[in-house]
Amino acid sequence: MSTTPHILIVEDDREISTLVARYLRGNDCRVSIAGDGREMDRLLADSRVDLIVLDLMLPGEDGLSICRRLRAASGMPILMLTAKSEEIDRIVGLEIGADDYLAKPFNPRELLARIRAILRRGAAAQGRDDEGVRRHAFAGFVLDAGLRQLLNPEGAQVALTGAEFDLLHAMCLRPGRVLSRDQLLDLTQGRAPGPFERSIDVLVSRIRQKIERDPRNPEMIKTIRSGGYLFTPEVVST
Repeated sequence: MSTTPHILIVEDDREISTLVARYLRGNDCRVSIAGDGREMDRLLADSRVDLIVLDLMLPGEDGLSICRRLRAASGMPILMLTAKSEEIDRIVGLEIGADDYLAKPFNPRELLARIRAILRRGAAAQGRDDEGVRRHAFAGFVLDAGLRQLLNPEGAQVALTGAEFDLLHAMCLRPGRVLSRDQLLDLTQGRAPGPFERSIDVLVSRIRQKIERDPRNPEMIKTIRSGGYLFTPEVVST
């Protein structure tokens, strides 16, 4: 990530995008604005972007479709904006790859904090690559903290979003320990849970789909009733 992060706001409400852009620029961010998916595509083709703030309700291609398309092509960090009443859409957004979400109306200061947390996680992971432990082997899989990738037992890369990688990495560093949802949220996103927080559960479900033989009867990531989650494999870190 560059020292001045480039944030792309995809939002059709010009008043909201202008307000947010002004605030972010006043806090050392470079900002571009797109009103829809086509304009977003043009901006992405012409410049490097560090994070996308993506509104759910857009003209033409909606935010969920754009998120799915972006995630299929890259690990670009995505923070989704939703209306308070759209809890199911927030869950779906996380399921298809958004790194975080924020409900409207929101305080620009909180949006900036969320953006910085997402970018900080990526920078911290890159920093850990220079500190020693880089690879975590478990059940035939290899999680590479430097390359931020997961290889399956056949050596093929498993597609992970940034949020999925961070959660699996946190578990690999703490095998055999019961970790509460609040702990995992703090470890991976650096924030306290909201009253109806579901993001960790959604991420765990997505990871299970990618590493478990039978995601409906998981063996590696166990749910502990009233406790949280337990990562059961033996992990060898090098």
